[in-house]
Amino acid sequence: MAKSPMNVPQTTADVARAVRTVSEVRDAKLAGVRPGRAPRPVIEQSWQRMLRSGVDPEHPPRSGLLSTEEVRRRREESPLREVLPVLREGLLSVADAAQHIMVVADGEGRILWREGCPPVLRKADEIGFEIGADWREDVAGTNGLGTPAVVRRPVQVFAAEHFVRAHTAWTCAGAPVCDPRNGRLLGVVDVSGALETMHPATLAWVDAVAKLAEARLRELHQQALERLRAVAAPVLAGIGGRAAVVDADGWTAAVTGMPYTNRLVLPKSPRPGRRWLPALGACVLEPLAGGWLVRSLDGASEPLARDGTRILLDLSRPRRWSVSVAGGGGVWSHELTPRHAELLYLLAVHRGGRSASGLAEDVFGDPGRRVTVRAEMSRVRRYLGGLLDHRPYRFCEDTEVDLLLPPDPRDLLPHSAAPAVAAARARG
Repeated sequence: MAKSPMNVPQTTADVARAVRTVSEVRDAKLAGVRPGRAPRPVIEQSWQRMLRSGVDPEHPPRSGLLSTEEVRRRREESPLREVLPVLREGLLSVADAAQHIMVVADGEGRILWREGCPPVLRKADEIGFEIGADWREDVAGTNGLGTPAVVRRPVQVFAAEHFVRAHTAWTCAGAPVCDPRNGRLLGVVDVSGALETMHPATLAWVDAVAKLAEARLRELHQQALERLRAVAAPVLAGIGGRAAVVDADGWTAAVTGMPYTNRLVLPKSPRPGRRWLPALGACVLEPLAGGWLVRSLDGASEPLARDGTRILLDLSRPRRWSVSVAGGGGVWSHELTPRHAELLYLLAVHRGGRSASGLAEDVFGDPGRRVTVRAEMSRVRRYLGGLLDHRPYRFCEDTEVDLLLPPDPRDLLPHSAAPAVAAARARG
């Protein structure tokens, strides 16, 4: 028969006994008395962290919630957004039927998504287990979101194993989700509910779905590398010497003149120009759609001569807008969505740059729509990479930007209702 966290058979009577035992262990530990039996190591270590950090076990913390705008921004920028269908398919239908909820937090412990059984969601509101709340371990105590993020492995927190007394009616099973490209913690997925509704296999179930999400992220990364290889082939064909095309994290799409290596270590914030890389020494970095061309200088004492990067923003054809880049890495183009065409047009006519609020006013007539603008600019930066700066958003100073417009100014982005674009059409 399956066992509970206190190694007791999972019958109703034995679960009740296990709850009492865990509560006694917790009370003894908080009182500084040696308990009759030790808590599980992962829980004992978490309690010790809580005691050192000064979390109050008797007063439930109420962290300030993120604003709706900030939650929306984090959702848009989180890679977990790409695997929500995996998490929902794997967890939500069973969780809802079992009177559980599924909760997804980002790497900073902020709850971004929360779905499942409506009555349980309402109970979760009572303890602040809600969208935008901070459930880091050093804020909310031992819990199914914060503790897995600290120990970087799946953890079930059973009843009174929660450090804060107000949380002890809950049992939670959480598993971390990490970025397969760099191992960075993206967040934690958790299934929570009342103790009597939690099955002993819940933790293994949540962990399996978290691993499926990581596998999906790995698959998406491979698809992105395949797209980058299509860009790399003509670029590398015309280059002599050692060169590689890598994505934004340094993962290799293709090489020429050198042995293949899975990954190059790039600077933390790569920019076009001469750089020193551990694997190649002196190099020149050139932006490509979705990554970088890395060309070795092969020990040359002077930087490789190169022309400035030229960008052509072509808005002359109806609904066939594109941005083309020409530089040391050759020429490549990217077709633009209507929104990206608007944003790049505005940056092309404001070479000094525009803030997120300024772009929001230009596009929506509402400077408060900064989150939407930031999310769209984050997508633009996926293919223009080092050619764009931010704070404010602008094309890099060492780029030459040409803007190709329709012969009749009234045909400029005719779909667009953006106030700044409509004003440009009206001026003729």
